[in-house]
Parts: sequence; structure tokens; C-alpha cells
Amino acid sequence: MRRIGVIGGMSWYSTAEYYRVINERVQERLGGHHSADLLVHSLDFAEIRQCQIDGDWERAGKIMATSAAGLAGAGAQLVVLATNLMHKAAGAIEDAIPVPFLHIADAVGHEATRLGARQIGLLGASPVLTDGFYTERLARHGIGTVVPDAPTRARLDEIIFDELTVGEVRPESQAELLAAVEGLAADGAQAVALACTELELAVMTAKVPLIATARTHALAAAERALAA
Repeated sequence: MRRIGVIGGMSWYSTAEYYRVINERVQERLGGHHSADLLVHSLDFAEIRQCQIDGDWERAGKIMATSAAGLAGAGAQLVVLATNLMHKAAGAIEDAIPVPFLHIADAVGHEATRLGARQIGLLGASPVLTDGFYTERLARHGIGTVVPDAPTRARLDEIIFDELTVGEVRPESQAELLAAVEGLAADGAQAVALACTELELAVMTAKVPLIATARTHALAAAERALAA
């Protein structure tokens, strides 16, 4: 079993889900008292969030790269980043480590393919939906994307950063998120990816298949580690 290194803390709520899901899959596959060989570097999200607000992606990339290099230096044989948005810095991470980096959009692309969905809706923070780094990665898997309109994207940012990443799940916001999912389905999405790792803490079921990106990514990491 490979040792997994997780860059986490963005937010710690979803990082806790990665830890749980990875260990559950390892125990399920190996049985008994087995658990994952796992390292977690939980960053201070306040610092990362300020980089996002400032648009200082160079600094954010350096922080991600330093974390990844530290995990590799501590023996990680596979690195995952436990957040969708900061995959904007995936290139900096890949350049910083001599071990594989498992991109979340690749895991999502494989899951969409498994579901038979060639066009999926995306819900997440605005840069994930509009900056291209995520949708272009999905396109490598032959997956097209549908994103919400500008007012909905602005509201998603408010729900994500003012509520979910600080551990608050408001019923009225859950209803808005479900409406956004249904809107994407109406626009042709065959499945909807919850492309913010906190969203799956608020949206559990819908009429269209949901891709819980944190769970999907964590399971892919566990399977990759177990395949070694």
C-alpha cells in the first residue's frame, strides 16, 4: 500500500471527510484492523482564503507546492489536494514533487464516464466554474460542462465561503443549492458534480445523479494506494 499525502485544511470539514473515506475504503478492502498509511498537512485556510480574495494565485501556488514537497519528503508516494478550487495551482504542485499527484477533476471525469454522463453540471466557487482549469481537465475525458448563470455563481460563493467553510449549513441555502442542481439538469446536465468539497455536506440527493467530488477523489486515492 502506498503512503498517501493529503494537503488539507481548505476547509478542515471536508478534509475530515477525506480521512474518513480513505480509511473506510482501505478497511473495506483489506479487512480487520487495516487502515490507510496516510499523512495530512492541514493548512491555515485563512491564509489561503486571503490569497483567493486577493487573486494572488502565485503565492497560493507556492504554499501548495511547499506543502506537497513536505509531504513527499516525509515519505508520501501519492499526493492529493483536498479541495476543488486550489487545483488552480495543480501545476505548481506537480512541478514540486517526484511522486504522482491525483487531480480531482480526473477522478470526477472517471466517475462521470462510469455514470455514462457525457455532459455534467458544475456547482462550486466561481473560479472553478469560469477559469478553465477544471473544465479543460474534464474535457480531456470527453466530458462537457454546464455552469450556472452569473447571479447563481455569486450566490454559490456566498453560501460556500460565508456558511459551509465555517461549518454552517442553513436549510434555506440547501434549498437554493438543490434548485441550482435542478437548473443545471434542465440545461442538459446528465449528472451534477458538487465541485466544492463542502457542497456534499449540504446536498445529499437530487433527481439527477450527483458526483460528490471529495468522496470520489478520496476513493480514487485509496484505490490508487491499494493498487501499489
